[in-house]
Amino acid sequence: MDDEEGARGRRRRATPTKGDLRERAILDAAERQLAADGYDAMTVATIAQAAGITRGALYFYFGSKNEVLAALVERTVTRLRAEIDGTDDGVAPEDAVRQGIAWTARMWREHGTVMRAAVELSPSVPAVEQLWRSTVVALADTMRGVAERAGVPHGPGPHDAAAVVAALVWMTERAFYQAAVTGGLVDETAATLAHVWLSTLGLPVGTGSRQGT
Repeated sequence: MDDEEGARGRRRRATPTKGDLRERAILDAAERQLAADGYDAMTVATIAQAAGITRGALYFYFGSKNEVLAALVERTVTRLRAEIDGTDDGVAPEDAVRQGIAWTARMWREHGTVMRAAVELSPSVPAVEQLWRSTVVALADTMRGVAERAGVPHGPGPHDAAAVVAALVWMTERAFYQAAVTGGLVDETAATLAHVWLSTLGLPVGTGSRQGT
């Protein structure tokens, strides 16, 4: 009986609460408004209106517009990190690189306004800067393992895996950001980035056996 009650309790806790659903609705509304109107046009009042709640209700969850944006960035980068973390799990290094680029490209296609806002707000919103930088560092650490499996030396030098991958990750961020700003094609940018990554790490540049979608 105790085991059954514990299982029921875990199932109940796994179900989103009313507060979880309300917070999700606020973030969904904020992302739609960010895409439609841009950051400067957003206020606590407009976000609340888009979410169908009062300003007072929104303040129960978030203290400011920037807190909403930081939570939106956190939701987006958490998903990106979860996907990239799986790239070094039993696949060839070249396939891990292609999957990582493909998943990153998909995030830019589906949540490009949030990713772009994260880049642009980082200099002025410390919470966003911390989230974005920590995400880039975490992604670099995952891909460092891929680079080392590809034969790039481990070590602190400028030609070793950590430094090389850090440069590649920041290049990737900037290339996708520029595609978002200029209206460039994300898929073409992804193809170029995959070529650069694979060439730099000394991996086969041809089509891989497993690619992200």
